[in-house]
Amino acid sequence: SVQLYAEKEMLRMKSVFEGVKIKDPANKKAEEFHSFAQNYYHDALYFYKERKYEESFEAFIIAWAYIDIGLKLDFFTVPEEHKKWFTA
Repeated sequence: SVQLYAEKEMLRMKSVFEGVKIKDPANKKAEEFHSFAQNYYHDALYFYKERKYEESFEAFIIAWAYIDIGLKLDFFTVPEEHKKWFTA
């Protein structure tokens, strides 16, 4: 069900946000990407709480995409065990 997919992404993204680090805090673009990702993550949590599981899942995926792109642009680091979740 969509609820299970949203729940799976919620757990994964919680772990991602506990481990993602901005390489250069002075880099405004890196800060912006991180902020976008966090905003989508918080929106996803809100949608999940409201039982809007499809919207929640979509917002988690968009948050993931911002982190993935940020990794490709060398804005972020993630723990080694999280690298399997990204294309970078």
